[in-house]
Amino acid sequence: MKIALLGYGKMGKVIEKIAIERGHQIVLKTNSATLFSPDDLYDTDVAIEFSTPKNAVYNIMTCFEANVPVVVGTTGWYSEFDRISNRCKAENQALIYATNFSIGVNLFFEMNKKLAKLMNNYPQYNVQVEEIHHTEKLDAPSGTAITTAEQIIKEIDSKKSWKNNTETKASDILITSKRIDAVPGTHTVAYNSSIDSIALRHVAKNRDGFGMGAVISAEYILGKKGLYTMKDVLFSN
Repeated sequence: MKIALLGYGKMGKVIEKIAIERGHQIVLKTNSATLFSPDDLYDTDVAIEFSTPKNAVYNIMTCFEANVPVVVGTTGWYSEFDRISNRCKAENQALIYATNFSIGVNLFFEMNKKLAKLMNNYPQYNVQVEEIHHTEKLDAPSGTAITTAEQIIKEIDSKKSWKNNTETKASDILITSKRIDAVPGTHTVAYNSSIDSIALRHVAKNRDGFGMGAVISAEYILGKKGLYTMKDVLFSN
């Protein structure tokens, strides 16, 4: 495949390395200061978007204009999700989005849903979510933490919303966000009662898991049309 990397920071460099190892070619690399148009994507089979929340919507829309399928790993742009998904469907475009492209994190998501469903029967346990990331991460809480909390809300009747780094009510899930240098990403779900605790945790050791998932997703979406998630990539067979 010929891949455009929209966002050539640390994550983009990891994706480039993995893509080349898997026999693909990088034909375009952009960063937040790069202006590009649909014409710049003329020789592109698929785009992988890991830029910033500020640039993500423009990058996605430009891919649509060029009829190039796009894999979006940036988070923090979901206030525009309805507009983008509607255009994707109306124009028969192709997009994969995920709050986290790590295969391990997506297995974590599936376990999180099953655990929450079990814990709904035990109201003596209160649930909290913690996420720790490197100091360069621009959004808080992380998209992965939000997905984790929203999955729990769907399964636990007593939880209605989530709050970040603030006081909460009994119906809220507290998401605690911490920023520590050189931490790729750690997410923990903890259920605490007066007598014990249960925890589910994913610890990223490096960025390779995110990069591999993004490249596998690019391979998956080639030739497809429509809106997809990482769950389609990993569990559709």
